[in-house]
Amino acid sequence: MNRIDRLAAILIHLQTKRIVKAEEIADRFEISLRTVYRDVKALMEAGVPIGSEAGTGYFIVDGYHLPPVMFSQEEASAMLMAGKLVEKMTDQSVLVSFESALMKIKSVLNDRQKDHLEELQSSVEVHLSNQERKPDFPDRFLTELQRAVVQKQMVEMDYYASYNDQLTTRMVEPIGLFYYGSSWHLIAWCQLRNDYRDFRADRIKELRHTGKPFQNHNLISLQEYLKTVTHEHREVEKVVVLFDKSVIRYIGQQKYNYGYVSEESCGDKVRVTFLTSYIRSLARWLLIYGNMVQVESPDHLNDILIDLVKELEAHYMKVAVE
Repeated sequence: MNRIDRLAAILIHLQTKRIVKAEEIADRFEISLRTVYRDVKALMEAGVPIGSEAGTGYFIVDGYHLPPVMFSQEEASAMLMAGKLVEKMTDQSVLVSFESALMKIKSVLNDRQKDHLEELQSSVEVHLSNQERKPDFPDRFLTELQRAVVQKQMVEMDYYASYNDQLTTRMVEPIGLFYYGSSWHLIAWCQLRNDYRDFRADRIKELRHTGKPFQNHNLISLQEYLKTVTHEHREVEKVVVLFDKSVIRYIGQQKYNYGYVSEESCGDKVRVTFLTSYIRSLARWLLIYGNMVQVESPDHLNDILIDLVKELEAHYMKVAVE
């Protein structure tokens, strides 16, 4: 990237946050701190109102905005690809806002770029396994939940729990949103249970804003919750298994039904990590792959698999005798 392009990119970056650290700019553009200081000085000399706070970072003086910029074809294509994911992996509230933003992006493209996106639009699709959804649940609360998380305000919701097939009213204090198992989950302090709970967003039937700030007790961050949840809360368990590479292609989209998180290559095997609330269901699925899958953790998953195999053996022995 030449210096002119870098200066423009730094200016755009400065407008994305209230405060931007010099180290953040250096890391993003792979330049030294000395170069960052020179570039920021050059922008200031060009008339850009950039302020700084010692030990904090740089900021654009409130009220200044960079005039509309042109997107590159690659940037516009990336936004279209993101839109395909938004369509499948969020709810109606987020989709409507994203489509509005994408229209604004398209409005500043040149004719060649618009033609490119039109062609790309019909040539890219995202397929995810269909999730079991109750038809009378609106699944449109993600935008409101984001607002509650940022404003740190309690919300009241009517929530359906599948494990006992009951609808309960909960007053909760949201700490974050987490995507796993092909669904968005609200992580919040539940006043009814007096503990942290994991709520699937698509199982919220009604959501009501209270406008009330969180009560005066210390809530952990989403990151802290995710670090401790598998140790302290049994609603979600971390599972790590090794698949033979010869079968990894066959697990396809099914893995998302069981809380797929990530995978990494390990020689002739692939280590796959899941976060699941239904470990027995995951165990039954793993049985399909026989000796081509190996459990690394947790140990009790091996015990569950052994019990399931014994049940199958007893069942088919009985059938053979009859």
